[in-house]
Amino acid sequence: MSVLVVGMSHRSAPVALLEKLSMDETIRNDTTTKLVQRPALSEAMIVSTCNRLEIYSVTSSFHSGVQDVVEVLHEISDVDIDTLRGYLYVRYADAAAEHMMVVAAGLDSMVVGEQQIIGQVRTAYQEAAGKGAVGPALHSLAQSALHTGKRVHAETDVDDAGASMVSVAVDEALGHLGVDNLRGRRALVLGAGAMASLAATYLGKLGVDQLVIANRTRSRAERLAEHSREAGVPAEVVNFEDRAGALSGVDLAVSATGADDFTITAADVPEQRHAGLTLIDLSMPRDIDDDTAALAGVHLVNIERLHQTISGRGEHAIGHQEALNIVAEELDSYSSEQRVRDVVPAVSALRRHAAQLVDAELERLRSRTSTMEESDFEEVTRTVRRVVDKLLHQPTVRVKKLAAESGVVSYESALQELFGLAAEGTAVAVDVSDLPEGKIGINEKEL
Repeated sequence: MSVLVVGMSHRSAPVALLEKLSMDETIRNDTTTKLVQRPALSEAMIVSTCNRLEIYSVTSSFHSGVQDVVEVLHEISDVDIDTLRGYLYVRYADAAAEHMMVVAAGLDSMVVGEQQIIGQVRTAYQEAAGKGAVGPALHSLAQSALHTGKRVHAETDVDDAGASMVSVAVDEALGHLGVDNLRGRRALVLGAGAMASLAATYLGKLGVDQLVIANRTRSRAERLAEHSREAGVPAEVVNFEDRAGALSGVDLAVSATGADDFTITAADVPEQRHAGLTLIDLSMPRDIDDDTAALAGVHLVNIERLHQTISGRGEHAIGHQEALNIVAEELDSYSSEQRVRDVVPAVSALRRHAAQLVDAELERLRSRTSTMEESDFEEVTRTVRRVVDKLLHQPTVRVKKLAAESGVVSYESALQELFGLAAEGTAVAVDVSDLPEGKIGINEKEL
């Protein structure tokens, strides 16, 4: 059994396709249930954000596991399998573990070093655990990945390579407005969830004069407005259906609702408005219709445009190499622990088998030496058991050391390794489209 990742992100797929695969909590829970019901999968968790969808699972067979995940994604999205195969990537075994660590550290994000993703990974783990879809393998990996992310943010300067999606989007808006702060400006925030709250906080830090907040559930908007006031930023609440009217009195509007329909369309933008109105869409699927960008004096910032304009990503980002060194260190530690853990059942089975043989032979000896004193028989028993323990001690230590240091030992090969037979390790990182269709379903040992 090994960990498998099948996913797509802003690096591999267009925004339109990511939107089709975007999952809210209900869909994630339903999809998780479907995944663990598949024959090749025993554990599953889903990381779904505005610019990535990744299925982390534990599978008994590499190709069958990939096939099961792709089929479930097809069922819940109606995206045809050939299209999915063209944009999905696959990571397996150690490559899967490394990928989750890189993601949790923010090194695979659109803005390198952004910190929201570590919370999203944590939420994905908690949701899957709550559904009973997380077992020992994903639990261990998720905890290691979250620990890695925390170390990267605490021990490197990678955060300086770029801020969160919110700050990058607002900074682009500032550039469009030709200012470096929001003093004297008013802003509209649509939504009251995590992203909307982050946006309101960041706008406040930039000195916005007033926030106008609207949310489908007004009580949540009132709560966000109260938090804003407590932070010293004036805020008022308007009904969600009155949001279009509010656009006439603001310089900036941020939408982060994750609604099924557009929250702002071209028809919603009033003719009488502030010059240089900037609209920021932080949702996936998109909240703001692209047609708004065609209006004179309106500038639209959304996930797709951010993808094109954000800089500071990649190998030359601040703190990037130090962060990768931490990932490598944590991956080595995780992999060693996993290999030792995988060997333990085989070693235990060998010791149980040896104990059974000793018991059988001692019983046979007792039947043939009925005149032997009980004290003598007990001494023989202790001697035989000591001999067996000493015989097993060295190979047991050797196989655990090999498992921890060399990576050549797996659960399947532990017994062979005890007797000096080398085994091959596994780590796979490919695109789904590169998998041979005719081979789907073969066992990973055939790779």
